[in-house]
Amino acid sequence: MTVVRTRFAPSPTGYLHLGGARTALYSWAFARHFGGTFILRIEDTDLERSTPEAVQAINEGMQWLGLDHDEGPFYQMQRMDRYRAVVAQMLEAGTAYHCYSSKEEVQAMRDRFTELGEKPRYDGTWRPEAGKTLPPVPADRAPVVRFKNPQDGDVSWDDVVKGTITISNRELDDLIIARPDGTPTYNFCVAVDDWDMQITHVLRGDDHVNNTPRQINILNAIGAPLPKYGHLPMILGPDGAKLSKRTHAASVMEFAAMGYLPETMLNYLARLGWSHGNEEVFSMAQFCEWFDTDHLTSSAAQMNMEKLAWLNNHYIKLADNSRLADLARPQMIEKGAQFDGAPELAAALGLMKERANTVNELAESAMLFFRTPQPDPALLAQHLTDAVKPALAQFAERCADIEFSKEALAPMIKEVLAANGLKMPQLAMPLRLMLTGQLQTPAIDAVLVLFGRATVLERVKKYL
Repeated sequence: MTVVRTRFAPSPTGYLHLGGARTALYSWAFARHFGGTFILRIEDTDLERSTPEAVQAINEGMQWLGLDHDEGPFYQMQRMDRYRAVVAQMLEAGTAYHCYSSKEEVQAMRDRFTELGEKPRYDGTWRPEAGKTLPPVPADRAPVVRFKNPQDGDVSWDDVVKGTITISNRELDDLIIARPDGTPTYNFCVAVDDWDMQITHVLRGDDHVNNTPRQINILNAIGAPLPKYGHLPMILGPDGAKLSKRTHAASVMEFAAMGYLPETMLNYLARLGWSHGNEEVFSMAQFCEWFDTDHLTSSAAQMNMEKLAWLNNHYIKLADNSRLADLARPQMIEKGAQFDGAPELAAALGLMKERANTVNELAESAMLFFRTPQPDPALLAQHLTDAVKPALAQFAERCADIEFSKEALAPMIKEVLAANGLKMPQLAMPLRLMLTGQLQTPAIDAVLVLFGRATVLERVKKYL
């Protein structure tokens, strides 16, 4: 079998969006499944829109997701000599030609076709043909180089996602492959790169379907083998509209900032266009083992934020508490968390993570352990009654020399309740208020252990 070589080839004009991340994930997993090679290529020939900041954003997103590449990153702007050499070979072979039509002349051609109800295109004025006399070469105009696209027949390929796609060559005009300054254009560079890098499978968004026949024709003209193509449907927002930065969280790193874990995003993106039975939760090792193109869907996928939150809660519960602490600490510092003399952060997060859907929620919920409690006086008066104070005093006295563990505290609290004729909420509510300033906390024995003997006694005795 041919050694599988896939690539992720973003244009660095912005952030790593969800569609791009899914394309990278599928290409990475396909290579991993077959023991092949995954290549990262930065398609940066659009000098007006490509920026170093966007390159950094793409690399940051890939690193956060853990999608490691085997070769690259390759930058097209560093391959200019190679592209110019291929252009020269094509000019010599007659599969490309110089075109001296001005932008205004080309626009006039396009307008004429539009008026005739046809697809706007270049009319082939400078295309050399047997017996054809070309116009005089303008003395003051640098030419573009156009690809001599076949004029008859069809371009057809078996798309691994969409099935057979056929496009007539009459729909394709002679594409510019090099600008007047010699800079090559997008579709030409992609074809040469895929050839040079021996790409066997191209998985990409279906917004590239119109580029594929042009790239196939160029590859055929230069005698290069064709990769297999698969065009993935778009990802829609929760409202069914196309994802956009203005209306949706469309960037991978936006989800990181919102408190989603990378394993959540990978698992969720994997299911946006692919399935393995009814499996919803799986590791990336499992995904690579299962992934194939036979189970890619051709219909658009739609974001479901509730499902994403549920999945993130699953992975938060599985996450190591010290890792969660590293993620939550910076946010908590911004919120004024006091860590000196406070419980261990990892332990606090472990106590709170059961109900947290994001790391941000987890950080916020854990703040009750890391700020000075300020119980509402009305709530304190309601729960810290004269009937409860003797039980609290007895509780404090017993705390002084008991083993401070849930196993020891739970039966001790029951004994205090029984001795004073109280029910659990009558003692637990004022304890929660005194310790955290809140009525809603995890189980009171777990909260006591987390704070530790000294803090518990200090805060309880303050109110006795």
